[in-house]
Amino acid sequence: MPAMEWYPKRRFGDLPAQIAARFPDAEGLVFNAARYSFSAVSAHVDDAARRLMAAGIGQGDHVALWLDNCDDWIFIAFGVMKIGAVLVPLNTRLRTRDLAYVLKQSDSKILIAHDRSGPIDYLAMVREAVALPSSGEAVRDAAFPILRRIIVLGERPHPGTTDWAALAAEGAKIADGELAARAAAVDPDAPAFIMYTSGTTGFPKGVVHSHRLIRNVEERSFRMAVTRNDVILNYLPLFHVFGFSEGALMSLVSGAKQIVTRTFDSDESLDLVEREHVSLVHGFEAHMKGLTDAQEARPRDLSSLRTGLFAAGTLAATPVIRRGARVLAPLRNLAAFGMTECWAGAALCALDDDETHRCESSGFPALGYELRVVDGETGAEQPVGVPGELQVRGYSVMREYYKKPAETAAAFAEGGWLRTGDTAIWLADGYIRFLGRYKDLLKVGGENVDPMETEGLLLENPAIRQVAVVGLPDTRLGEVPVAYIERTPGATIDAAAVMAWCRGKVASFKLPRHVIFIDAFPMTESGKIRKAELREDAKRRLGPGEGGT
Repeated sequence: MPAMEWYPKRRFGDLPAQIAARFPDAEGLVFNAARYSFSAVSAHVDDAARRLMAAGIGQGDHVALWLDNCDDWIFIAFGVMKIGAVLVPLNTRLRTRDLAYVLKQSDSKILIAHDRSGPIDYLAMVREAVALPSSGEAVRDAAFPILRRIIVLGERPHPGTTDWAALAAEGAKIADGELAARAAAVDPDAPAFIMYTSGTTGFPKGVVHSHRLIRNVEERSFRMAVTRNDVILNYLPLFHVFGFSEGALMSLVSGAKQIVTRTFDSDESLDLVEREHVSLVHGFEAHMKGLTDAQEARPRDLSSLRTGLFAAGTLAATPVIRRGARVLAPLRNLAAFGMTECWAGAALCALDDDETHRCESSGFPALGYELRVVDGETGAEQPVGVPGELQVRGYSVMREYYKKPAETAAAFAEGGWLRTGDTAIWLADGYIRFLGRYKDLLKVGGENVDPMETEGLLLENPAIRQVAVVGLPDTRLGEVPVAYIERTPGATIDAAAVMAWCRGKVASFKLPRHVIFIDAFPMTESGKIRKAELREDAKRRLGPGEGGT
């Protein structure tokens, strides 16, 4: 008798039918006015899978999905994976240049997109990036040798594209047995999706993952006690690791209801928490701050809230998360660490951890992961309390960056350790604390400066809503700190007051040499500030200078 794997191999495309078999009538998905039982979700996934087969998508073909958060995103994504194709979720903030790059680099055979969503004309951008046929539906653009069809979700058909609604009739002709055979032929060890990184510096890279990530989500579901009695509010983008993992996947492995919203709106979110008895919410400090401010402005009944993952380790995030945990009580936030390359929850707090661990750490190494903190130059492991680069090893680490062998090789140290590019420290009790991106550390007059220390101090000022400290090249000190600040609405703080707030509280070399006020920060889709853009902006505004002591 052959030996069995201790954790059975599973496939993403099987999840809807499996959860429907367990909880057929339980409500599984809500989007706007549409409500679906798990049986209905499974049926819609099968319908999407048949339409995709009718469109000519074969096993191993790459399918790019460029949709805002919606119910169809769920149905199509799992339909793609059910028939053994490779899902390529696209960032909805991409525009023509980025779209063209990802479509070509990912070798996508099909692009599925809105014609229009709200004010965004997706089809116009597709037409600008890709030469669509004047008649018929077959794409023959030499710039995209693999791309064959553009499928559009809209209220009417569009020339040169395939109408998603029109595929329903052809899909209905595919027999149950034919669909079942395609699903059964899927190799759990094969690539399931290619998720592109945020691309805050240069073009994004496609992170390749297989179906083994199901184990990652299922183990976290157990640790967080997520069950069919939970309700997940998912305002995070589905094309991003956080929203896909903790919303779409978590619902289908646990039986929890998922409420999907198109975007994040703090007031809408809290109204949904009260009306739908939401128990799980997740996000970054920007989400926590928005929810906290909205709750203080107009209190709701949040008694159903139970827990959620909020990145809390950085010095800038800690005061935001601590305040949010107090205002959004009974929410017990859990700190965690993850990234696209190693997936969510490589480190995670426990439900019974104290406030200090939940607000001042990034969790304890999770099952199946090894973590280490090393000196960036020598590779030597750092002792407790000494910053270094965080490296990760485990079953959930990516297979590769798609078609980028040099970048893939550079991402790994000897022994299969993924170089995260993040700075962290070990705490004395074995917890890890994420401090920020390794490249964000400043070198001021020979002194290492963690900008998040100053950011955390500035965020304690009630007149400051958001802040980012970046380095500006300096002929004398190497670089000096520049503080970008978004004022709290109605506040009148000026640069002198900012400097006075910091002076005497941190070392002089940590003080901002310049203060720049802005109305809004450039952000990634996951709510992180694009510091690379701010560094370039500081150079344009200020140029290299000669700093003081």
